[in-house]
Amino acid sequence: MSTNTAALENADRNAYRPDQGVAVATAESASPMRYAVPLGRLLFALIFLNSLVGHFSPDAIAYSAQAGVPMAALLVPLSGVLAFAGGLSIALGYRARLGAWLLIAFLVPVTLKMHAFWTIADPMARQLDQVMFFKNVSMLGAALMIAYFGAGPISIDARNRARRNG
Repeated sequence: MSTNTAALENADRNAYRPDQGVAVATAESASPMRYAVPLGRLLFALIFLNSLVGHFSPDAIAYSAQAGVPMAALLVPLSGVLAFAGGLSIALGYRARLGAWLLIAFLVPVTLKMHAFWTIADPMARQLDQVMFFKNVSMLGAALMIAYFGAGPISIDARNRARRNG
């Protein structure tokens, strides 16, 4: 085996492994870019953390009931708690995969029920709901990636995994 091949294999062995959620000390993990993942998690989670109070407002419950949400007085606040719990989990990087699945469970029905732009006749309202629909679809994509890759470095999950692994 050549020296270059061995060096590449060792570099690969020491690289961040998304499936393990732990970064081994390398030049890359010491870089300021390592903060991109927790910052990304926080920015992604903010919309869910910020929406909790609104899910308990009479106006949001009435709007959802008008949109055809069954048992809106129960389901709208419950969906707010679900979104907040998922967002907090991802922001902290604590059980982020579970948090991502909570957000997926929130986003799928909300997106299909509350942003069914294809049912709206008014062009302006239709365009607004189409934008909201695709915003939710993109957040769904990010939640699916977090469900697969986990919290990444600089997270409670990574710290706990490092403690378990020695």
